[in-house]
Amino acid sequence: MNGHSTIERRRPSRTSRRTAAVRPVPAPSAPGPRRRSRLSRLLSSSVVQGLLILVALVWITPLAGLFLSSMRSERDNASDGWWTALADPSQLSLDNYSALLKDSGIATAFGNTILISVPTTVLVVGIAALAGYAFAWLEFPGRDGIFLVVVGLLVVPVQIGLLPVAKLFGAVGLFGTIAGVVLFHVAYGLPFAVFLLRNYFAEIPREMLEAARMDGGTEWRIFSRLVLPLGRPAIASLAIFQFLWVWNDMLVALLFADSDSQPLTVALQSQMRQFGSNIGVLAPGAFLSLVVPLVVFFAFQRHFVQGVMAGSVK
Repeated sequence: MNGHSTIERRRPSRTSRRTAAVRPVPAPSAPGPRRRSRLSRLLSSSVVQGLLILVALVWITPLAGLFLSSMRSERDNASDGWWTALADPSQLSLDNYSALLKDSGIATAFGNTILISVPTTVLVVGIAALAGYAFAWLEFPGRDGIFLVVVGLLVVPVQIGLLPVAKLFGAVGLFGTIAGVVLFHVAYGLPFAVFLLRNYFAEIPREMLEAARMDGGTEWRIFSRLVLPLGRPAIASLAIFQFLWVWNDMLVALLFADSDSQPLTVALQSQMRQFGSNIGVLAPGAFLSLVVPLVVFFAFQRHFVQGVMAGSVK
């Protein structure tokens, strides 16, 4: 009897078993904050910061050398290296830039580069944002099939379309014009831009969009007031990459632009026959073509970093 009573006392009651069965299990913490904190600790470590500083110094050294060479005379550049200007700043002057900007061809080419790069970037980002929202959240016949076609266009190299598009532009009068170069860049920049923004917009919670529709918001209002602000990091990153691609392009401009519409990259290449190995002229021209992308990147680097961080912890 005593043994049986001991067993009965040790055995949990039916009520306690039911309470243990329905006791809520603590939900696992969200991986996003833990990833962010782990990434923040990694980036704040002294070893990583030292490596980043070393990479920055290695990256900026050729740029500093080009800048100093562009401000030295041809005789100084031929006699010794650019680093000697650090000990003798009297070698530096703006004479090379003055001579370069007095060349009407270079000044016109610099303006043509702006006229090509800025409209191309605006058109690609604007059209891709509209198309990305439509592919992500609007229902229309053939949506998935059309999106697959857009994704398939990513594998088409630029070189395949050069000759057919050149013949088409020649037939419609766009060959050798700035508009023709802009249209070609827009056509070949849209597939990647649409693919990128569509995938980013698709990550927006559906409940947020449904709540906006229930409040009476139209699709355009939802797109302009809700989707665009949320997608600003991705849009800024796309704008930076698109601007850099078009600004540094020479292949498309070399074929589709004439002497009146050629950008800076083509103008510098064509001037090499005239200047030969004159680094006193080529160095300032090369640095002039680099300084604008650098300004654009550093102006929008905060949005670019936000886009990279959002993609890394999503």
